[in-house]
Amino acid sequence: MKIKVPDEKTFTLEVLVAVYKFCTMTDNKVFYWSHITNCIFNVFLSFITITLNSVTIYAIRKNSSLPKPLKALHSDLGVGLFVQPLHIARFVTELQPKPQENNTTYKIVFSMYLILVNLFYSASFVVVTGLTVDRFLAIHLHLKYQEPVSHERVVAVVILMWAFSASLSL
Repeated sequence: MKIKVPDEKTFTLEVLVAVYKFCTMTDNKVFYWSHITNCIFNVFLSFITITLNSVTIYAIRKNSSLPKPLKALHSDLGVGLFVQPLHIARFVTELQPKPQENNTTYKIVFSMYLILVNLFYSASFVVVTGLTVDRFLAIHLHLKYQEPVSHERVVAVVILMWAFSASLSL
């Protein structure tokens, strides 16, 4: 008895088609429960994100010895305030029996979600990169750090970071 082994291209295509059919089934219980679980986790993570980022921003503003990163750290707070609640709203509207193609609420929520996700995630990435460069310059330049890194230049770089992130989100 010989076992027929399919060629690699046919097998890969069959697996991809099966996965696609499984993921696009709207009446699938796995789909339903994964969305509900994701919503529950995002409620808790949103609360934690808002709380911890607010405490961090407050501590940096209160401590005069730390450099104030202006609006740089607000990108992570924006994820907790805007992106995660919109993520929850998107999943809740996807669980509704009405098809998403004709649902204007879903279209509005989804477009706002995409814009804010791109804005805050790219801003968060760019800000962390900027803070890393700032710490590198502080270590590398040591006593000469204050010359090239002035308050005006930091403000200009933070504005450029947010403008760059806003241009990526549109």
